[in-house]
Amino acid sequence: MGKQVKQSKKDKKARAKVETSAQLTMRKLPKTECCVSKKRCQRCPLRMLKEGTLPVGYTVHKRKLVRLDGKKVTKKKLAKAA
Repeated sequence: MGKQVKQSKKDKKARAKVETSAQLTMRKLPKTECCVSKKRCQRCPLRMLKEGTLPVGYTVHKRKLVRLDGKKVTKKKLAKAA
């Protein structure tokens, strides 16, 4: 009985490590519009543009996230691009 309890604790720790590594590899999506805060938030499209972390095919015009091909920005398509 004691071994089964230890194995389940090990399994929980292993699952926790997998979940945290998955969260680290998942990139944050940019906001569709800049919130104009002095200290840029982590999802600010302006900051992401400067750092080069914006998804391919997107850029920023007048503090708003836009697509290079001129189509409308949707969160669903943005998630697929990232």
